Amino acid sequence: MKKLTSYLVLLFIAATIFSSFKNTEKQTNEPSSEFELLVQYLEENGNFINSTSAPAIIQPEEIKKNLKNKKYLVLDIRSESWFEYAHIQNAVNIEGSEILNYFETEIDPSKFEKITIVCYSGQSAAYYTSLLRLYGYDNVYNLKWGMSSWNEELAENIWIKNSKSDYVNDLETTANPLPEKGAFPVLETGKTEAKDILKERVKLAFEKPYKEFIVKADSVFQSPSDFYIVNYVDEEKYNFGHIKGAVRYEPSSSLAPTTDLYTLPADKNIVVNCTTGQSAAYVVAYLNVLGYNVSNLAYGSNSYMNSVLTEKGWDGFSTDEIKNYPVIE
Repeated sequence: MKKLTSYLVLLFIAATIFSSFKNTEKQTNEPSSEFELLVQYLEENGNFINSTSAPAIIQPEEIKKNLKNKKYLVLDIRSESWFEYAHIQNAVNIEGSEILNYFETEIDPSKFEKITIVCYSGQSAAYYTSLLRLYGYDNVYNLKWGMSSWNEELAENIWIKNSKSDYVNDLETTANPLPEKGAFPVLETGKTEAKDILKERVKLAFEKPYKEFIVKADSVFQSPSDFYIVNYVDEEKYNFGHIKGAVRYEPSSSLAPTTDLYTLPADKNIVVNCTTGQSAAYVVAYLNVLGYNVSNLAYGSNSYMNSVLTEKGWDGFSTDEIKNYPVIE
C-alpha cells in the first residue's frame, strides 16, 4: 500500500512539473509586444501580403468592360484639376488621405464587387489598396499603370517620362545573403487588442502623404549603402542584375515571421524595389503599418533598366500598355 501511495505521489509531482513546463512553453510562444500581436493578427486574418492575393492589381480592360456595371466603383485619387481634365466614366474623385473615412461613412463597400483605386502611375493607388486590404476590405484593387494605361496624353509625364535605362551597366549580379534575424520595431499605440492596434496603425498610415515614401533611382544608385535594399522579385530577375547590395525577398511568402520578416533591419531605411513600383507599394504599406522605416523605389526597375524589362517581357512599360480608352473631360 505504501508503495502504491509513493508511486501516486511521484506521478502527481511529475504531472505538475510537466503541466508547469507546458504552461511556460505556451506563455513563451504567445505574443509579448504590440508588433507581435499585430503580425499574428494579420496572419490569422488572411495573411494578405504573404498570399497570392497580393498584389491586387486590376487590368484596364476589365474596368473598360464594366463602365456601366454599378457593382464596379472607381475612386480617382489624382488632384481635382487632373480629374476634371480627364477621368474614367463614373469615377469618383477623392483625396488619398480620405479613402478610409469614405469607406467607413460614405458607402457600403460590401455592396460592390470590385472597388478600384486609380492614380497617375498605379503606385500610390497600390499603397492605399494595400492599407485597405490589411484593414479587411478584400474587394479593393488598383489599376495597373494607373491612368497612364488609359490614355497616352496622361502617360506622357508619368510612365513615358520616367521609364529609363540609365543604370543598366551598373547592375550587380552577385547574390547577397539574407542577414541574421534581429530586432523588430517597437509600436506604442497603447492598445492591447490586435484589431485596435491595426486600426491605429492604418489610420496613422493614411495621414502620411504617399509622396513621403518615395525614393528615386539616382539617390539609391549613388549611395546604395544608405539603404537596406529589398529586391522583391523572382530569382531570375534578381540574378540578371540588381542594385548593389540588394537582397532578394520572394514575393508573397518572404515577409512572414516564420520566413524572413525578422531579417529586415528595424534601424535603417528600407527601400523596396520591384519591377513596376506597384507590388513594392503593397509591401511598403504593410511594413509601414508594422513600424518599419520604409520607402518605395519610384517606378521600380523601370526607372533604371526599362529596356531590359521590355525586351524580356518582365513588366517593362511601353506604349503597348496604353489602351487609349475614352475619357470624360
